[in-house]
Amino acid sequence: MKEFIETIVKQLVDKPNDVNVNPVESDDTITYELTVGDGDYGKVIGKRGRNVSAIRTILFAINAKEGGKRARLELMDDGD
Repeated sequence: MKEFIETIVKQLVDKPNDVNVNPVESDDTITYELTVGDGDYGKVIGKRGRNVSAIRTILFAINAKEGGKRARLELMDDGD
């Protein structure tokens, strides 16, 4: 799943080498923390959040088919 998210996001951004996905597991969920390079957050979010919403929808659909823990995608700010 991590590779899937990286592949999609790298196609959207200007700095594909700065894309990083960190999976964090808890008892019942897996949270994929996504960080991207400066200026690329808007490209990942898209107009009115459509890009990130579409990525989340596909992530949920794949996870529902596979079963197991609930999956979440979070965009992480690097603190700038």
